[in-house]
Amino acid sequence: MNNASSVARRVIAPSVPERETATWSNCLVLGNEIAMSGVTAHPQATAVEPPLGTYEQTLVVLGKIRALVEAAGAGVQNIYKLVIYVTDIKDKDEVGRARKEFFQSPYPCSTLVEVRALVFPGLTVEIDAFARLDVALRTDA
Repeated sequence: MNNASSVARRVIAPSVPERETATWSNCLVLGNEIAMSGVTAHPQATAVEPPLGTYEQTLVVLGKIRALVEAAGAGVQNIYKLVIYVTDIKDKDEVGRARKEFFQSPYPCSTLVEVRALVFPGLTVEIDAFARLDVALRTDA
């Protein structure tokens, strides 16, 4: 039996900088698995007046997820699971509209959960994403 283990590879995308004070990684590659921390639209969500709505925040978040997945060597078609946190479950249709514009069928598996609050005021959506380098939902991407 081989007890050798692989070392996780930390991925940083230029458009998704990590804070110097962060005690987490935005994206890790573990073998063929790509795992991402929860992604938000901060600071874009609150940098404009009025603040971005849930639909717009979701598009920003999905764009950041795409950047991280591509920096890891994969593409949107490799994303197989999303866990989506919203501060108001009534925004599920706005999240769904953004997802439909961003992904193609077959869509990633998904969980949608309402939470009381996110890390910064004004944020309404946060998404955890999971992808694999060796599996794609489509071959045409």
